[in-house]
Amino acid sequence: MTTRIPSLNWLRVFEAAARTESFAKAAAQLNMSAAAVSQQVKALETQLGTPLFQRHAHAVTLTEAGRAYLPSVQQSLLMLETATTGLFGESREQRLFVQSVLLFAHGVLAPGLAEFQALHPQINLALSTGNMATDFANRFADLQIVFGNPNLFGSEGDELMREVLFPVALPEIAAQIQSPQDLMKFTLIEVSTHRASWVHLFEEQRLPHGQARYFFADNSLMAAELAAQGLGVALARAPASDAVMQRSGLVPCLPEISVPGQEAYHLIYPDGSALRPAAKRFREWLLDFVRTVGSRLAEGSA
Repeated sequence: MTTRIPSLNWLRVFEAAARTESFAKAAAQLNMSAAAVSQQVKALETQLGTPLFQRHAHAVTLTEAGRAYLPSVQQSLLMLETATTGLFGESREQRLFVQSVLLFAHGVLAPGLAEFQALHPQINLALSTGNMATDFANRFADLQIVFGNPNLFGSEGDELMREVLFPVALPEIAAQIQSPQDLMKFTLIEVSTHRASWVHLFEEQRLPHGQARYFFADNSLMAAELAAQGLGVALARAPASDAVMQRSGLVPCLPEISVPGQEAYHLIYPDGSALRPAAKRFREWLLDFVRTVGSRLAEGSA
């Protein structure tokens, strides 16, 4: 009786190539040649009878079958690693998969990850980002950092931080906005994936907004870039958006107008008691790190 279980080495190569979206980057991580990576992926595809990647000039992307297969492969490799460590002692390198909302990863997480890696050099962290709820539904991760209702994503979790909304624009545009009514002279750049939006700000401030003109983007980084190009006025979502707003040269339009957001960022996991050691260390570090970020903000506003 023949088995359809692929070679473990093929699966390791597939996982690295899928995570990096590059045969060359996977080869560097696995200390192989890009040609060898390509050959092993092809062998896996031949055994499974379906392509897992779409090949491009300088990158690869997963096919629908590849995307469906990846979470099971990642989870199986981690289960094997965990069992091996449990039976035969600590492995030299511990793998950790974290998925985060894009804005939090960019504005909060990225500035602290050098500190985390310095504290835990044995942990090999793989960070991926998403924006929509569906981005988090079908991908394996030890930990997920989400925005909104945590019950949609996992059974356990920790609230990390909330957000404050206020209008921002290029200095030459901000100088023309002397009152809330002046906002209506400009296009308002809206992030379509957030519940807390321009309408929320207007309603909280009891401001009329029937004449508002909107331009929709799907994430706050894109909204900031559009505002930096002079398209209109964006909404800052402090503190996660602080870095991108500053780098984009955006300034507050009406310093007296800001409102708390409706939802929060949460760290989500299936079962706190079953977290692997690397995930426990990351959770402890992250909770301490966001407390530090909150303290700095409080000091800055005092």
